[in-house]
Amino acid sequence: MAWDDPRTLLVHGGIAAESLEGRVPAAAYRPVRRTAAVRGRAPVRQAQGPDAEQADEMVFGERFDILLEDGAYVFGQALRDGYVGWVEAAALAAEPPGPTHRVRALSTFAFSRPSIKAPPAERLPLNALISVEAQDGRFLKAFGSGWIVHEHLSPIGTFAEDPAQVALAFLGAPYLWGGRTVEGVDCSGLVQQALYACGYAAPRDTDQQAALGEPTTPGEGFSGLRRNDLVLWPGHIGVMVDPETLLHANAFTMCVSLEPLAAAVQRIGGPKPAFRRLDRV
Repeated sequence: MAWDDPRTLLVHGGIAAESLEGRVPAAAYRPVRRTAAVRGRAPVRQAQGPDAEQADEMVFGERFDILLEDGAYVFGQALRDGYVGWVEAAALAAEPPGPTHRVRALSTFAFSRPSIKAPPAERLPLNALISVEAQDGRFLKAFGSGWIVHEHLSPIGTFAEDPAQVALAFLGAPYLWGGRTVEGVDCSGLVQQALYACGYAAPRDTDQQAALGEPTTPGEGFSGLRRNDLVLWPGHIGVMVDPETLLHANAFTMCVSLEPLAAAVQRIGGPKPAFRRLDRV
């Protein structure tokens, strides 16, 4: 992504991160304070307040560098995808130890005790980052949260192999602008989460994701497409689950749905889609 993209440039109101000194003009440069999300979902908004537009979303354990603090909200940068915005201060805490595991399940409960009968302390989504601090039988204790069954966690560095299979787990999840979880997800959030689960670094927005992989050109009637090929329109993205079928989070159905690619192209209209082919799949 472009280093001067305002979506990923840690500058606000004439104040910039000190790491940008000499590159970005600003009235002042300040150090940042490293924190991490301590809720399952932490919206990143374009302005302060719960009614402001959600541009992105962090999940538990993802790091966030705070540049400015203003009451109940702080302005900074989500490090996993680089997005900047406003986050509720109560959703963040001091940076925990480095993650040892990530959530591999679509979502999981972190229980208040190492028992499935205990009340859940938090619901954690796919790709949440966990620092395990204790074990009791099949349960692992997450630093800053509760006890999680080990079957729902993978050690850092262990990934799924098929992005389309990960994305299919979201089938039917409601559409949410800026969302990244099964509780609500948008088109680029769906692709990003599927790629994260498979070990790909993935930016947040569709135009940024258009640089992933390599371009590919299908034949007549979209022949020659493969599972995991990405399909891109201006402002929209989906992933092929087979040579004819597109999976995408979309505002037409208001959920993650399957659709014949030819039907989607006809319905969406406008410019013809572009296609990208990922490596390693």
